[in-house]
Amino acid sequence: MKLADSLYNDEAARISPAKPRLRTFIIGLGVLLVVASVFRSLDLYRSIFALQLYDEQFLFPMIGVGLLLTFIHIPYNYGKRADAVPWYDWLAGFGGLAACVYLSANYARLADEVVYQPFDAVFCAIIILFLCAEGLRRTVGMVLLSVLVFFILFGVAGEHIPGRLQGQMIEFGDLVTYLTFDTNALMGLPTKIVTTIVVAFLLMASLMQRSGAGEFLNDIAISLMGRYRGGAAKVAITASSLFGSISGSTVANVMSTGAITIPLMKRGGYSNTSAGAIEAVASTGGQLMPPVMGAVAFLMAEDLEVEYRVVAIAALVPSFLYYVGLFVQADLEAAREGISRVDEELIPKFWTVLRRGWIFIIPFAILIVGLFWLNFEPEEAALDGCLALIVLGLTFGYKGRRMSLKDIFWSVAETGVLVIDLVMIGAAVGMIIGILAKSGLGFALTLVLSQLGEGNFGLLLILAAVVCIILGMGMPTIGVYVLVAALVAPSMIEVGVTPMAAHMYVLYFGMLSFITPPIAIAAFAAAKLADSHPMSTGWAATRFGWSAFVVPVLFVFSPSLLLDGAPLELLHDIGSAVAGVWLVSIAIVGYFRRLLAMYMRVTFAVAGSLLLIPATMFTGAGWTDLVGLVLGVLIVGREFMVPKGRPATAYDTSGGG
Repeated sequence: MKLADSLYNDEAARISPAKPRLRTFIIGLGVLLVVASVFRSLDLYRSIFALQLYDEQFLFPMIGVGLLLTFIHIPYNYGKRADAVPWYDWLAGFGGLAACVYLSANYARLADEVVYQPFDAVFCAIIILFLCAEGLRRTVGMVLLSVLVFFILFGVAGEHIPGRLQGQMIEFGDLVTYLTFDTNALMGLPTKIVTTIVVAFLLMASLMQRSGAGEFLNDIAISLMGRYRGGAAKVAITASSLFGSISGSTVANVMSTGAITIPLMKRGGYSNTSAGAIEAVASTGGQLMPPVMGAVAFLMAEDLEVEYRVVAIAALVPSFLYYVGLFVQADLEAAREGISRVDEELIPKFWTVLRRGWIFIIPFAILIVGLFWLNFEPEEAALDGCLALIVLGLTFGYKGRRMSLKDIFWSVAETGVLVIDLVMIGAAVGMIIGILAKSGLGFALTLVLSQLGEGNFGLLLILAAVVCIILGMGMPTIGVYVLVAALVAPSMIEVGVTPMAAHMYVLYFGMLSFITPPIAIAAFAAAKLADSHPMSTGWAATRFGWSAFVVPVLFVFSPSLLLDGAPLELLHDIGSAVAGVWLVSIAIVGYFRRLLAMYMRVTFAVAGSLLLIPATMFTGAGWTDLVGLVLGVLIVGREFMVPKGRPATAYDTSGGG
């Protein structure tokens, strides 16, 4: 079948349900977006076409194509377009593209004249800013749009706000040209990262699924964890952490791995709600796990002006503690509910899986070596991994199925269409950062929060956490981080929190919006697959992910959990944190070797909490670890002295009280 004909098959319909001709156009634009990104990442414009482009001359057309894709692919009332595109959407899409192409073509001249607010620059800037706002509404919804509108209104009228948050006076023309042209705004780091690094890693994730690497990771997880009690949940946790560490989207992680693991958990005996919650928490954790962290690791390295490897190493222990809490709870819930291993016929032999798919370790090795040792740019390392996946998928495949050229094409097309919401988010976040800088609000907000923190550091941490969760609602990983890092992290650094800890803190709490109601998008996506109530799944996910609410506070007070300290200090702090997470997880589930009475659950919680308190949190806090350790040893030893499985009741004097 010819490639042109293949655009009308089921694969094309999965990417876009639009009518055939419109679908062809949408897919073609998606391919163009990805190819343009790859050319930029590999510097092919210069080496092949001898074009010396400013970053802005690349970014403007990318935003223009993103706008056109948004307006013809996503209708005014959300969803994916299946009918004809109305004239006003065609006008908006091509109008946005034309304005962006004009600014790109005339950038060298306008860059010198923009301070004088020339008519053509102001006119095109107004078109682009308005269409980016509407595109944001269509792709993400009203939450982030409301935030953007608030900041734009502040930029226009901030001078009239009394008090310490009063903004500077900015002329309207000056504001729109600044937001459009300046490298601290629309042309800034968020847009650059989305149009290069994020595209490369989304392409790698798509190729993983089509080459067989994704199935290989799932099979490895089943073969390793399927034979233990609650094996289905442990498979979900393992598979989601492996895939999520590469994928740039929590929801994509839920929908890909969850399609396999959620039915497996339900069949094994987990309730619909628990199955959905475990998958949501596991997929969210993948965005916090090195090496990629949903592409946030590279942004964080740029913000902190450190090497990427420094960020990846710092993220190791917190992500490990996150999964310890989830793994222990899944295991104990399985024990409490009598959930056994995965059915034997569904468990492949480990060595058979490894023999069939060991070659897919190579792309990950190339990615890690490129990032850690060869100091490649992130997008270059990811594209090297993509090339390895293509070669291995075409040559060997997995389980007898080799990847075809069509699979490569559909991976590119799928990536181009999936990235449009991230292009809109990157543009919006860039504009917000621009207003913070131009109006002076960023400095004022940092000053106010830091003064609050000097008087009550605990209150600052709570406010920062709440703000991060609220701002993160409904946004993908990279959008969450960029926004909260600009708004909240500076105030924490100002009051003495180490920069790495501050940025990790806001990332963790921003990501918690994915599992925290009322807008827990990861939990709601998992609930759809699990056929469970969305809000119930969200609250269950909050319980399973409890450690993520605590771990950020720990590394703020104890940087050793970010692997910053002497070896003995690291050993002590990490050991006590792991023990504390384990004991508190036992208390939350209410089961150890048997059902626990309430007073025993409280005792486990107290012992775990004492072990979790950092030694530098307050005077005398160093003794809490010793008290918690002694108490923990006593209650664990006591439970081992009681016959296994004997229930603890209010009248059980031997163990339950």
